[in-house]
Amino acid sequence: MSSDMNEEHYTLYPIGVVRSALTSLEAAPPQGEEGAPEAWLQIFAPVAQALAGITAGDETPLTGVFATRSPDRPNPVGLHRVSVREVTGRNVRVAPMEAIDGTPIVDIKPVLGHVDER
Repeated sequence: MSSDMNEEHYTLYPIGVVRSALTSLEAAPPQGEEGAPEAWLQIFAPVAQALAGITAGDETPLTGVFATRSPDRPNPVGLHRVSVREVTGRNVRVAPMEAIDGTPIVDIKPVLGHVDER
């Protein structure tokens, strides 16, 4: 690592957990489009108000870490582009979701269209 790089440390706090029929890494498909089931994002009460504005039909973005989709990550953070199927209280049903049941959720973001579509 270059000596001019500033190392900072951050603490991530989960905002919820994934609830899925997938219970092992071996059962999870490499990509959502390869047969991943629906899943529920169970959002913790202290941040539930952040769901305001999320509705069925919305999508969340797909971005990559180090341009790889490997499940073996330096940090256990997955990024999944999904469609919102249902919002019930502080639970959001999404699909496709290849995350394992109990996976912590650290953020949710909407997909933005190309500049000319906004």
